[in-house]
Amino acid sequence: MANSIDNFLGIHAQALGLESRRAQLLAANLANADTPNFKARDVDFKAALAQAGGSTTAALPLRATQAAHIGTAAVGTDNDPALLYRVPLAPALDGNTVDPQLEQASFAENAVRYQATLTLLNARLRGLMTAITGQ
Repeated sequence: MANSIDNFLGIHAQALGLESRRAQLLAANLANADTPNFKARDVDFKAALAQAGGSTTAALPLRATQAAHIGTAAVGTDNDPALLYRVPLAPALDGNTVDPQLEQASFAENAVRYQATLTLLNARLRGLMTAITGQ
């Protein structure tokens, strides 16, 4: 049953989780705007959604065929390749890479996307409830 509901909701359920996670990261960036040596983080939404959806369009992982090959380290935390450091436009002298205006704009854009995803999920679930109740 859970699998059929996942199929019914499509990628929107995974997108909602990713947008929520991105909102947390952007809020943490804004909260640490004055922290020396803080490195702003963000999610590569396209790569994360492709990974969550099981798409094979994401970059292929490197494969070591000999023991002498150099191993690869995960880019993000918890072996999450979608979690990246933000490249600063003008880094501060104290090493902080947070640009408050950029972070606020990204947060606002993410909030709009989150609300749109909620609206789509609400419409899908309302349609399902209509089909179940027959009203």
